[in-house]
Amino acid sequence: MPLTLADVVDLLERRYPPGTAEDWDAVGLVAGDPAAPVGKVLLAVDPTEEVVAEALEWGADLLVTHHPLYLRGTSTVAATTPKGRVVHALLTGGCALYVAHTNADAASDGVAQALADALGLVDTRPLVPLDGAALDTLVTFVPREHTQSLLDALADAGAGRLGEYERAAFTSPGTGTFRPLAGAQPLMGQVGTVEAVAEDRLEIVLPRERRTAVLAALQAAHPYEEPAFTLVAQPTQPAVTGTGRVGMLPAPVTLQAFAERVATVLPAAPQGIRVGGDLDAEVRTVAVCGGAGDSLLEVARRSGADVYVTADLRHHPASEHLAGGRPFLVDATHWASEWPWLPRAAEGLRTDAASRGTRLDLRVSTLVTDPWTLRLAQPHAQQHS
Repeated sequence: MPLTLADVVDLLERRYPPGTAEDWDAVGLVAGDPAAPVGKVLLAVDPTEEVVAEALEWGADLLVTHHPLYLRGTSTVAATTPKGRVVHALLTGGCALYVAHTNADAASDGVAQALADALGLVDTRPLVPLDGAALDTLVTFVPREHTQSLLDALADAGAGRLGEYERAAFTSPGTGTFRPLAGAQPLMGQVGTVEAVAEDRLEIVLPRERRTAVLAALQAAHPYEEPAFTLVAQPTQPAVTGTGRVGMLPAPVTLQAFAERVATVLPAAPQGIRVGGDLDAEVRTVAVCGGAGDSLLEVARRSGADVYVTADLRHHPASEHLAGGRPFLVDATHWASEWPWLPRAAEGLRTDAASRGTRLDLRVSTLVTDPWTLRLAQPHAQQHS
């Protein structure tokens, strides 16, 4: 049975929880019918008209982009504007649009980690850690023959996910007892008679933002009319996700050699790679932030990094930063620094769909959506006395 758009959105939001997005961000489903079937998904950095045309030509049912279409909101989607034309083309072509932006930046296997891995960094940690995930523990009691089906339903709703494990739970056997009152329709036993049932105590953790969905699944899948349960809020866990990454190169290299590695592993864009600092100096500790990262220059310095890889660095902040010493700067393009996440996101979505017994056809766009189309090298200007 094919997945619906709602199913695919659920898979995406398990990997990139919307609650981890920045307050100013606009993530989630932008266009599309949640009940529509999805078989083909295109992933791209930007929802430009060219990318939308690529999605429609391929016959995609869903376009997943990193950057939002309407980051600051709008009062119109008229086709008199480029963004309005994107909306009209998507709806006319039957293609939905979903955005994972700063929530994908911060995810444990998201944009920042993909960039760090592409550069060969090891022992990585978040540059700016997020607060740890808020978890609840659900405890319920279920007739033993229904334990596995209930556990499956709770896991499908988002419970039981711990790091790289899913469906993590604990069961212990016991005996449940109750007396049905007048008006009850018990699964077993008789009204007015005390009943004893072989039950399992089932304990499972869940992300707090999945609480409503998990409790709804409990009510729907539990065989009892009135399932007994307890929900306990856990203390916040230590942060394992966040903006950017800091890690180590396997061995020290010169700044120039490292910059050449960046140019080799990132997809090519007209701007190329800009480098600031002593090209012969050795570097080993590296901070990275996909996309525009000059707001984190001081954070990168405090991290102890020798070099900071990001994009969209401006003249004055970069100049003032380099005057203070390390980290040196390697400035890639916005699109190129975030593109390495796309193949990883596609593979994760393919794996998650397969776990539900369904195949998704996935494609990663290679269209360069940086705004620049040409860089002209200039001869060094003559110095005038």
